[in-house]
Amino acid sequence: MSKATKRKHVTKEVLDGYVLPEESQQIVKILGGKGNNLHEVETAEGEKYLVSMPTKFRKNVWIKRGDYVLIQPIEEGEKVKAEIITILYSDQIKYIQSHGKWPKEFLTSALTEANLDIDTVQSEGSSRSDDDLFVNTNRPQCALDSTDYSDSDNSDSSSSNDKS
Repeated sequence: MSKATKRKHVTKEVLDGYVLPEESQQIVKILGGKGNNLHEVETAEGEKYLVSMPTKFRKNVWIKRGDYVLIQPIEEGEKVKAEIITILYSDQIKYIQSHGKWPKEFLTSALTEANLDIDTVQSEGSSRSDDDLFVNTNRPQCALDSTDYSDSDNSDSSSSNDKS
């Protein structure tokens, strides 16, 4: 399988996969990346530890601080206690909430983020955008100035018409 094909399948699985947490799995919030594909997470109870990102997600899907992920605990881990199963985006979060499986401690922050996503989607007029995957915050966002030059052109042409 080529790299492009693998990336396509992994991305489709992450975006379109709706899963509910099983008994051993847990929903956690990403606090930050620690390097070597390790991320610090916080559970609903407030416990903090490291989780690893599986090989299939590396260089294919990006996560950032504040994202929610579904994890599977690993037995042999002392420092790294779990592995990421899937990354949860706003549609998956709503799905889990509708089934009553979302942790109550994360409810307010997830609802706020989901509402922001809904407002963005409604203002853009599309159901899903590529911005959900990754936005490079290291690049400055250029805003184009939307000055209307036609008004100044019309006033110049009208004043020249008045003179003739």
